Amino acid sequence: MRLDTVIMNEQFAYEILNWHYEPPYDFYNSDPSPEGMKELLENTYVVLVDENGNLVGFYCKGPAAQVPAGREFKAYPEGFIDIGLGMNPKLTGRGFGKEFFSFILNDISLEHPGCTFRLTVAAFNLRAITLYRKEGFKEICRFQSGFIEYIVMTRISSSSMSKKYKD
Repeated sequence: MRLDTVIMNEQFAYEILNWHYEPPYDFYNSDPSPEGMKELLENTYVVLVDENGNLVGFYCKGPAAQVPAGREFKAYPEGFIDIGLGMNPKLTGRGFGKEFFSFILNDISLEHPGCTFRLTVAAFNLRAITLYRKEGFKEICRFQSGFIEYIVMTRISSSSMSKKYKD
């Protein structure tokens, strides 16, 4: 599958807000609302489409990628690029995760060479955690928000590591 990025617009935002995942991933379901639409349109969300322009997923970076409760637990110190992502539920569990996630990491790395990535994932989402670990992410902390436990993971880029050892 060939992926490309496009700017978030109302049509894509509406489609994303209407995605419905199967349990236990239904935790990620949203209801279309003015607040949800505002979140997607006014923050750092980027849409990923396939070669036919079909919506494959999205990613965001910065504070929009953080779970607000994590800030209370001091889970987000400075010096990282936070990333959040979502894949079209029609494509999940079909072996596209590595290609999808690698594309996102590469796309962000073009704008932020040598960055250290950080992401937050629900602890029950073993499918995503396995993918993140394969891509070099390591758990740095956990926190609880309501009934959900979250894991914060980071990956230091190889160019950041080389720079540290050269200094």
